[in-house]
Amino acid sequence: MTRTLDFHTIVEVSEHHPCLAGHFPGRPLLPAVLLLDLAAATLRERLGAVRVTGVPAAKFLRPVPPGGPLQLSLRVEAARGRAAFRYETADGLAAQGELSFSPAPP
Repeated sequence: MTRTLDFHTIVEVSEHHPCLAGHFPGRPLLPAVLLLDLAAATLRERLGAVRVTGVPAAKFLRPVPPGGPLQLSLRVEAARGRAAFRYETADGLAAQGELSFSPAPP
């Protein structure tokens, strides 16, 4: 039986974040790569030294503007090196997918 760990956190990205320059003028939206990076950073904060080795699945279901709270949920199966992620906004599910990871080299 594989043990799972569930983590939940609130993520907020400022309207002044450098990645928003040019993405998109007049209507800034969080880039998908930022959402993946935030999920990976949260995974490392919770598990320690791990290296994300891939993104086997990812769906971005609605645009996410900066400034508002995002609920990030991670369901981690450490033995398998997999972490399912979900981002929810006040409007509903915004993104979901899976990260693969392994212990980081010393």
